[in-house]
Amino acid sequence: MKLTYLDNGATTFPKPEKVYQAMDYVNRNLAVNAGRGSYDLAKKATGLIDETRTKMLSLVNGEQVADVIFAPSATIALNMIIGGLDWSENDICFVSPFEHNAVMRPLKKAQDENKFEIKQLPVIRENMTIDLEKMEYLFSVNNPTKLFVTHISNVTGYILPVKQIVKIAKKYNCKVIIDASQSLGLIDIDLVNMQADFVVFAGHKNMYGPFGIGGFYMRKGEKINPFIAGGTGSDSLNLNMPSSIPGMFEPSSPNIVAVAGLNAAANVIKEEGIDYFKHEKGLTDYLTLELSKNKNVVMYLPPKDAHVGIVAFNIKGYKASDVGMILDEDYSIAVRTGYHCAPLIHNHLEDKDYVGVVRASLGRYTTKDDVDRLIMAVEEIGEE
Repeated sequence: MKLTYLDNGATTFPKPEKVYQAMDYVNRNLAVNAGRGSYDLAKKATGLIDETRTKMLSLVNGEQVADVIFAPSATIALNMIIGGLDWSENDICFVSPFEHNAVMRPLKKAQDENKFEIKQLPVIRENMTIDLEKMEYLFSVNNPTKLFVTHISNVTGYILPVKQIVKIAKKYNCKVIIDASQSLGLIDIDLVNMQADFVVFAGHKNMYGPFGIGGFYMRKGEKINPFIAGGTGSDSLNLNMPSSIPGMFEPSSPNIVAVAGLNAAANVIKEEGIDYFKHEKGLTDYLTLELSKNKNVVMYLPPKDAHVGIVAFNIKGYKASDVGMILDEDYSIAVRTGYHCAPLIHNHLEDKDYVGVVRASLGRYTTKDDVDRLIMAVEEIGEE
């Protein structure tokens, strides 16, 4: 039975053919240590990294306002930011309740070491959206020093109003870190208009690049301390990290093969000019409409105009993990179940009796037939 892959929220699959081809070519012809040699092949590898950096900045209109730092993953990038920021017990750090453990666990570690306060942004109970009015009130009585906000929830597909949130936070001179792991490549991000200080991305999600490459955009003028130290291929007798950007944040041998995949993925987005958002949005709306007709399905939906790509649900009488197992074994449909590494939001969803949610996450290559197969399978499971 053909696999129906609906776990794009974890990683997009498959990748564009151009990504596979670029990685294969570089692995065979250019997989040398960039920045570590004066020979021609090493220079070409360095050039590929520089070219990819330029493309990633162009993707977010960031050429004049930001630098881009590469890291092995968004999780490592967030650790670099959180570990590199200056913290004190006087800090008040706000987080959205939709944050991934890539944010919450490094923050908890920093909190344990520095004893600062972490507060959650308020949500409107009826539709599980950020309550901007109440948020601004909370900021007025608890002056925020740092704020972490995901752009798209990896649990519900909620598109958070990051521009409005950043605008309000900046009234309080707050450092703002956006986790765009689920959004870059799907939703337009303009760093000129969105005044965030740091924006984190993952190459293997909606960029449709490979594992092994992610990073963050850092607004020019911002400063963090190097969190990871090591060899950079230059000034090797100096035990301090370089003072220049990006070198001070990019120790170790660069993953040139993954960089090649990210480069090709950025090319696909630019060259094809396809409205991937429109495709995913249409399928998301169709899936939610059809599942809503099933009396045995419990759904966890943000407002329609702020929802894309991910549909969270449960089937009455089943644990989420049981549904996932049945979908896999009986229907060859791949979904994700459980708490999705996002510990805060499940208190609001009240899904503990189901042990989390079933998450169907759509992608660039998901078809209506794929969605219809899921709808049919859910209907049959609910009738058993």
